[in-house]
Amino acid sequence: MTSQPLQRSVRVLNRQGLHARPADLLVRCASGYQSEIFLHKGPEQVDCRSILSLLTLGATEGTELTITAEGADAPQALEAVSQ
Repeated sequence: MTSQPLQRSVRVLNRQGLHARPADLLVRCASGYQSEIFLHKGPEQVDCRSILSLLTLGATEGTELTITAEGADAPQALEAVSQ
């Protein structure tokens, strides 16, 4: 594991926000990595491998989110999930 979690800020660009289809794609992407990957909206933190948690964020178009990844493949995971 890396000593410090890596993080990156992103903005939701999808006009419909982070709804079921993009949340499913995000879960599939995150599940391909060993690292722990979390999405943060303000004080809320959810696991990127949980579609229900992602949907509860209510991330609409323009929402600022922070992605954190910690683990052996954290740089690759952070890059992939950010896309």
